[in-house]
Amino acid sequence: MKKILLFVLCFGLVIPLFSQSSIPRILPERERATVIDEILEDRMTNLLPQLMRKEGIDMWVLISREYNEDPVMKTMLPSVWLSARRRTMMVFFDKGEKEGVERLAIARYDVGNLLKGEWDLNTNPDQWDALVKVIKDKNPKKIGLNFSEHYAHADGLTYTEHKEFMAKLPAEFQAKIVSAANLAVNWLETRTEREMVIYQQICRISHEIIQEAFSDKVIQPGVTTTDDVVWWMRQRVTDLGLDTWFHPTVDIQRLDPESFDHLRTFSKRPQKQVILPGDLLHCDFGITYLRLNSDQQQHAYVLKAGETDVPDFLKKAFKQGNQLQDNLTDNFKAGLTGNEILARALAQSKKDGLRGTIYTHPIGNHGHAAGPTIGMWDNQGKTIGSGDYPLNFNTAYSIELNVSVDLAEWKKPIRIMLEEDGFFNEKGFRYIDGRQTEILPIPRVLSNVK
Repeated sequence: MKKILLFVLCFGLVIPLFSQSSIPRILPERERATVIDEILEDRMTNLLPQLMRKEGIDMWVLISREYNEDPVMKTMLPSVWLSARRRTMMVFFDKGEKEGVERLAIARYDVGNLLKGEWDLNTNPDQWDALVKVIKDKNPKKIGLNFSEHYAHADGLTYTEHKEFMAKLPAEFQAKIVSAANLAVNWLETRTEREMVIYQQICRISHEIIQEAFSDKVIQPGVTTTDDVVWWMRQRVTDLGLDTWFHPTVDIQRLDPESFDHLRTFSKRPQKQVILPGDLLHCDFGITYLRLNSDQQQHAYVLKAGETDVPDFLKKAFKQGNQLQDNLTDNFKAGLTGNEILARALAQSKKDGLRGTIYTHPIGNHGHAAGPTIGMWDNQGKTIGSGDYPLNFNTAYSIELNVSVDLAEWKKPIRIMLEEDGFFNEKGFRYIDGRQTEILPIPRVLSNVK
């Protein structure tokens, strides 16, 4: 499809304005709300009972106060609830296969169409007493609360809420309390069929923004800085009516005596550099849309005068990055822990002669999401806690890593730093919207980019 360009005259310069022809349709707010609520209803009706029975928890209690929401509760609020209301209490009680999970809110009103309000002020003026009454009436075998040593996502019950709850809860029920950490992580990490259809569009939008940013429609060598590209990306996200969960980064590797330490991409990156012909560009970028997140890193090369393609030595280096990705995802096996997957991938990469570093993380409702940690950029050994968590089906990951490659042409090593979003289920691993397999050349014609 040809990309239609509009132009405006500004200070004597003709400036192209991108059309949105290559970006999937982005829903207006009202339609987004409908989709979010439909997905949440499906998850609560069909997914939640499976997860509660898997963990053997027949009652799950979530408690939060306004503006200090449990991360799990945030994902359970209706689209029109942008925060909890005063103190919000949610109770999920599994009544068995036939009746399913009962969803209650200890509140004077329903939580949208998702949870039925269950608080009679005439009988129980105190909200805690109303919660205890529900617990006594249901008499659960196990009461799951969100506290966790290893996952912030599953540690949402605050000290004050826990103290007040325990002060009201009778002793016989206190003995039934267990950590709902695994249940919380399962809820956050598991993606439904409909979510995965939407996720492909989200990753596609993110890819398209990167391709626009890494083009001569945005970059004028010798003038444009890395910071200019960063802010162009931020503005593009805002103009599309989307959000981003982290500030993008753009950095440069080039033929110069400077040694590129990949720590620069995390904390020591120059604030801005002028982009020049012959530069190898790298970006780290992600968006938030329909309560899901993307996280992608790609490379582009600025063609020098007389060049029509990316130099072969850079292409060969880039292939090592793709090989490291394969070595990792080929070891995605259900039941293996993040630490086990990391060890296998690094062992295979060593055999292949790759100098790789792997720091892959789950992605979904959060950018750095709940699930198995597969390496840390500053720790290629075992990660205690989250690294011991197993790989489950129907989960999504940012395949994040880098490989160091010696370039004789530049007389120094460079790093190919890649990140693409993928999905794992019974059929194996796949990239949600494909992955970068070739360095993007700048300049190029956007309509020819596949």
